[in-house]
This record gives sequence, C-alpha cells and structure tokens, in this order.
Amino acid sequence: MGLRYLALGDSYTIGEAVAVEGRWPHRLAQALRAEGIALDDPQTIATTGWSTDELDAAIDAANPQGRFDFASLLIGVNNQYRGRSAAEYAGEFAALLERAIGFAGGRADRVLVLSIPDWSVTPFAAASGRDLDAIARELDAYNATAREACSARGVAFVDITAVSRARGAEPAMLAEDGLHPSATMYAEWTRLALPVARRLLQPPRTTP
Repeated sequence: MGLRYLALGDSYTIGEAVAVEGRWPHRLAQALRAEGIALDDPQTIATTGWSTDELDAAIDAANPQGRFDFASLLIGVNNQYRGRSAAEYAGEFAALLERAIGFAGGRADRVLVLSIPDWSVTPFAAASGRDLDAIARELDAYNATAREACSARGVAFVDITAVSRARGAEPAMLAEDGLHPSATMYAEWTRLALPVARRLLQPPRTTP
C-alpha cells in the first residue's frame, strides 16, 4: 500500500475536459512513482465551478477518513470569476489550508498548493467582454494572499501562473472549450510541481 494522497480543488484539479490520467494530480503521482516514491493516485474532492466555500462544504459531505500522507490544494478562480474580494478569499483559503494540513496529519510539510492560473489569456476570456487586465490583477491579488498564507504555515507554494500566462493561449495548451487547460498544459504544471513534491515526500537521509 502506497502513500495516501488527497487532492482538493475545482476544475483545475478534476481536469475538466481531460481524461483522468491527464489531470495534474494523477500525472504527479505517476511521476513520483516512476522515481520510486510510492504515492497512490489521489482521492479527489473537486468539481468544476466550485469556489472556496463550496469546496469547504464538499469536504464536509465527502468526509474523507484517516490520515493522508500528502495533500494538494488549488482553489479560487471561481471566487474571482464571481467578483468576490481578495480579502474574503484570504480568510476562506486560510481555513481550507488548515483543513488540508489537518488531513496530512498536521504536517504542513506534506501539503502542496498551486497558484491559480490566469484565464485572462484564453480565447474564452477574449470573447467574454470582460476587462482582461482586471482579471489578471485580481488573480495576482488572490495568489499573493495564498502565497502569504502558505509562507506563514510552512506550506510549499508552486507558481504555475507564469506558465499559464506565457502559454495559455496556445491551442495545444487548451481544452476544446477554449478555457480549461489541456493535458499538455497539465504536464507543464506537473513539471513545476514535481521537484517540490519530491522534496516533501522523500524520506530523510540518515547519516552513517
């Protein structure tokens, strides 16, 4: 039996329009297993469209049992999409982060947070009529609060926003809906998350 993994989030974790094996949490588990770290495929609590409060309620409903060896969290884009404030997000994200740490047996060093990608670069955003610069600014504010919360608790924070901005408009990086990432983009996120997850999960070296 391998290490237990709990993945918490929204469409970016469940992998809207992508096969299960293409989602970044599954790719990450597979990549770690290939390196000899026996991380199971994740138990996932995530659904497209969820905001922080909806994820919190869904965790209550799912009631995951037992201790997990690793947890990931990526949440917030739907808060921003609905026009909620960064201050509100900060409080709700911090509460979810504490829950993730609790699921990991109180070990903040076994929790991984990914930043929110910037959907303003996508064709969906271009066709939406919304202020694209405002979307980017708001997501920067959200991500700054998430990074601060992680830093205060000793939780690893991986920035995937930069690659989402640099490559998120490329057809190969998009699902057919022109909004959600493709498996190719999730592979990029996995590439960025892998060295951090490896560090968190590798057993400590013993000196002779």
